[in-house]
Amino acid sequence: MIKADPYAFAAIAAEQIVKGLGLNALPINPHAIAQAREIVVQGKPVEDKGCSGMLVRLGNDFAIAFATHLQNEGFENFSVAHELGHYFLPGHVEAVIQGEQGMHVSRAGFNSGDRYEAEADRFAAGLLMPRHLYFPAIEKAGSGLAAIEKLADLCRTSLHATAIRYTQCTRDPIAIIVSRGGIIDHCFMSEALKQLDGIDWLKKREGVPRNTATFAFNQVSTNIEHGVRLEEVSNIQHWFGGKRRIEISEDVVGLGRYGKTLTVLYDIDLPEPEDEEDEGNLIESWTPRFKR
Repeated sequence: MIKADPYAFAAIAAEQIVKGLGLNALPINPHAIAQAREIVVQGKPVEDKGCSGMLVRLGNDFAIAFATHLQNEGFENFSVAHELGHYFLPGHVEAVIQGEQGMHVSRAGFNSGDRYEAEADRFAAGLLMPRHLYFPAIEKAGSGLAAIEKLADLCRTSLHATAIRYTQCTRDPIAIIVSRGGIIDHCFMSEALKQLDGIDWLKKREGVPRNTATFAFNQVSTNIEHGVRLEEVSNIQHWFGGKRRIEISEDVVGLGRYGKTLTVLYDIDLPEPEDEEDEGNLIESWTPRFKR
């Protein structure tokens, strides 16, 4: 049984803001949305690597600071959009900033277990990649890592955030895994892939399966630092176990200063449910019955 997404409302709230502002083309500029609310937005010094962003409050006035040390426009846009999530989502300002003045420090990037950080991440994804604009773009983008790269370029978002949003919106069976060395940071699966029974879902802090291209890729640190990319053929059993040996494509890319690896699993030819039912009916029809 697939659990309902507890944070979907945050992305929907962001999409409503985009529609309300009359924005009808990608990319969405979070800096402009902030400035329209008279929120000052400023990049932090490059040497300041402590967090992805900050929301500052002084009475009824707000400011946003965002990290620049990764030198990645997509990451910076997501950081600003994340802080806008704290600003716009009901109850966030009161929860993350105590009193009429203060500061909240964020670490955006789909890693936090904190409810407010997770909601702000989903808000940022919905703001920068709203479904009514993102769906048509997905249809034209192709498949695998190449599709995610096209979408990231179009939306001016990071490969990481774009890949996660891609799994949330695509109709195709696909999974993305973010890893650091031999350890999985997180895995996101599309709804179509979640329908496949008999497989194990990868969990945070599990080891990267050793018989995969990703595991070998991560053994060479320069692959990550230099943004090396790799296209290999894999098998769904290698990643998720189960009884089915289904050939899949495995694209891998190093995320540079981010220090992590992005893996995209796609071209997954799932068995049709009716095929299994038909096979069962065929076996039933050829099973002899004897009178008692």
